[in-house]
Amino acid sequence: MAFVGDLWQPILLSAALVFIWSAVSWTLLPWHNAEWKGLPNHDAVRTAIKTAGFAAGLYMFPWVDDPKARRSPEAMAKFAEGPSGMVTLLQPGPMSMGGMMTKSLLFNLIVSVFVAYVVSHAFGANLATASYGSVFRIAGCVAFMSYAFGTVPDSIWFGKPWKSWLLVAVDAVIFALLVGGTFAGLGR
Repeated sequence: MAFVGDLWQPILLSAALVFIWSAVSWTLLPWHNAEWKGLPNHDAVRTAIKTAGFAAGLYMFPWVDDPKARRSPEAMAKFAEGPSGMVTLLQPGPMSMGGMMTKSLLFNLIVSVFVAYVVSHAFGANLATASYGSVFRIAGCVAFMSYAFGTVPDSIWFGKPWKSWLLVAVDAVIFALLVGGTFAGLGR
């Protein structure tokens, strides 16, 4: 854990820069706006969900409990005729932006600690003499993988549009540039 003491400045600064850029990209830039759409007749859908008594959680429809029954002609017909989908229900009440922002910053700090771990092991005692470009490449690559690849299974398994992942990857490139530059500038 000595690497945390040695690289605390780029850890904190890179996490803060990614947090700031993330806030800017989601609030001021238009590219994430097209990812979300409202349901037609969403008030009726909300009423149906509320009336059914669903708690916060992940739901899939059509739903078949028994894995063997999922291959039955009846289940296959339900999927074929549609609609099918997945729904995430949140806890009732106003969104806690403070809580979500705190968790986001904590996530960025964890990513930066792992970047520091890899950088410290990649260069060891030679970190102080390593070239800017070498540190930038390693730190940026680890940051990109951390921010971009974690959501790929959502597109593979859960139907999240690949366009949404591509937008995540664009953000991840910018995050990687920020993290790589911070570690290359302050970590050597």
